[in-house]
Amino acid sequence: MGEQLDPFSASNLPDFVSSQKIGRPVNFEGQGNRGHPFSGLKKRGQSSRSWVKIDQDGNSAVLELDKATIMKRCSLPSRDLRLLDPLFIYPSSILGRERAIVVSLEKIRCIITAEEVILMNGRDASVVQYQSELCKRLQSNQNLNIKDDLPFEFKALELVLELSCLSLDAQVNELEMEVYPVLDELATNISTLNLEHVRRLKGRLLTLTQKVQKVCDEIEHLMDDDDDMAEMYLTEKKERAEAHASEELEDNIGEDFESSGMVSKSAPVSPVGSTSGNFGKLQRAFSSIVGSHKSLLSSSSIGENIDQLEMLLEAYFVVVDNTLSKLSSLKEYIDDTEDLINIKLGNVQNQLIQFQLLLTAATFVAAIFAAVTAVFGMNLQDSVFQNPTTFQYVLLITGIGCGFLYFGFVLYFKHKKVFPL
Repeated sequence: MGEQLDPFSASNLPDFVSSQKIGRPVNFEGQGNRGHPFSGLKKRGQSSRSWVKIDQDGNSAVLELDKATIMKRCSLPSRDLRLLDPLFIYPSSILGRERAIVVSLEKIRCIITAEEVILMNGRDASVVQYQSELCKRLQSNQNLNIKDDLPFEFKALELVLELSCLSLDAQVNELEMEVYPVLDELATNISTLNLEHVRRLKGRLLTLTQKVQKVCDEIEHLMDDDDDMAEMYLTEKKERAEAHASEELEDNIGEDFESSGMVSKSAPVSPVGSTSGNFGKLQRAFSSIVGSHKSLLSSSSIGENIDQLEMLLEAYFVVVDNTLSKLSSLKEYIDDTEDLINIKLGNVQNQLIQFQLLLTAATFVAAIFAAVTAVFGMNLQDSVFQNPTTFQYVLLITGIGCGFLYFGFVLYFKHKKVFPL
């Protein structure tokens, strides 16, 4: 009897079904889809970016990490990474998370953990200065064996605050050097060019004030919230988690050792032994409860002992507040200059009104004189026209009368204090 063929074997299946079995899609012509135009496209949101990693020893390295890797590495939500995106403009913020601190101050955008700083790689001068200065400080402390009371995350945060405050203060000083000469020139020479220059400087002042105010509000918000400050103690939280994990590991090893085959299965179990086993279980349960209680107490002690971070924030809050005071003084000087300009313009307007009153009075007097001449210009029959010298007396009397009338107007205006005495 001959060998029977299996109708469902791979050799007897059509090309389409066999190709689907091995996982290679084909088109209707039976050829593999090797040259598909969309085969080389990447998934959306999976593009990598360049980051700079700085460890505790001051060593830096450039990494290519995507968004998902950063989120997994630092335990951050996606909304926090938007603060680090250079394509978007967000206000200054300092966010404390479980395993990281997200900082976005001025042009420095970084993620600070208990072991490293992940910095957005850029060519900006502030970013390069932060990277070099942090590496320099960490390496100097490492070489000199200097033990600083500040943990690593606070050292990195302090440098961000320091460089941001220095940058803001430098911008304010530059604006002051540019504003004061322009305002002094505007006070003496009111022109359209000077007014336009002051308007642009005032716009820069408003933008800079908003930036400094946001930094000041962010630091003040952190100082007012003890929970947020306690959340930033990353090193202590890491040490506490490692200690708790080691305790759990020891407990698990002890349980495995006791549950191993140290006692023979055929050996009789005495009541005393069972009692001691139950007592050991109770003791382990009690120790686990005490350990969890200690961890809660340590976390609460961190929440209470936040003087170190509070003093750090308070020091830079004073610096930012001083910068804000400079901007307030500069704004008051601009307002005073504007008030002076308005007073001068009002004085000029008053002078124009006074001159207009004088011209109106002179026009009225001239109209009276013209009315007299118009009367004598009519074709009337009178004895006055027969004597030529009589017309001269009429003009003289009319002129003297108009003069007295004009001076009467001037005295009236002074009496009403329309003109300065």
